[in-house]
Amino acid sequence: MPAVSDHQYRWRGDFDNGELEALHAEAFGHEPDGYDWEAQVSRHSLGWVTARRGPDLVGFVNVAWDGGSHAFLIDTAVSTELRRQGVGTRLAELAVENSQLAGCEWVHVDFDDELGDFYIGACGFDPTPAGLIRLS
Repeated sequence: MPAVSDHQYRWRGDFDNGELEALHAEAFGHEPDGYDWEAQVSRHSLGWVTARRGPDLVGFVNVAWDGGSHAFLIDTAVSTELRRQGVGTRLAELAVENSQLAGCEWVHVDFDDELGDFYIGACGFDPTPAGLIRLS
């Protein structure tokens, strides 16, 4: 397997909807449904980070924000074959760095319990209490 340094990471890196939808479907266990990622991130995101191995999109994280001091990591996706090799950690590091450069004071992330070792351990997030209401 290639090392993390063999991958190309880009803030606001190019992607097309099909390749990102395929990666997201793989990462989150759903069928691709033709979601318009380009429109979503252009309207609502501070930015995003892409990871490529050669021409292939192998990682992505979206950085939504409130237009001010708070950024939010969402839709973190890494190709199944490259998980636990530092790709996701590097995506998060670049998302945090670029959020700080944009003037954000806080970066938030919500995650399921099984991802605590990744976000808290590997990425350095502090655990905090939060609230959530499921709307559907």
